[in-house]
Amino acid sequence: MEKLRNGLDKLILFICVTLFMFMTAVGTYQISVRYIFKDPSTISEELISYSFAWMSMFAASYVFGKRDHMRMVFFVEKFSEKTQVYISILCEVVILLFAFGVLVCGGKAITELTMTQISPALRVSMGYVYSVLPTCGIITSIYSILNIRDLLVKLKEEV
Repeated sequence: MEKLRNGLDKLILFICVTLFMFMTAVGTYQISVRYIFKDPSTISEELISYSFAWMSMFAASYVFGKRDHMRMVFFVEKFSEKTQVYISILCEVVILLFAFGVLVCGGKAITELTMTQISPALRVSMGYVYSVLPTCGIITSIYSILNIRDLLVKLKEEV
């Protein structure tokens, strides 16, 4: 299971770094053609926006996988260690249900719905842009299952 987590981590980090480098290059191009050549690019704005959306979704999945997302621990820390693990498992189950229900199922529906819609500047199907939702929903679900497994192992060790 650690191989799966490490492989997924490396893949997502590669995607995020690549998208960030791409956005930097396109942003530099956009600024250059606007101010130096006085001929603004029509597609660069859309490219940066869609790349940022994809990078944000992949980064959010990565953060959930690492369990580094923002959380308020002042309430949970008042409980015993065992109860904290149970609460963490409950949180992971809620995340799993959200990721599968909203991101995977809802994302699949919106992707199918927007396949015929064409973006104004790039002239690509918006379904490809929205396909990041079910993709990252699956990744978040996998991470959530791995986190639940790790928490159950931790719970067994405490007993």
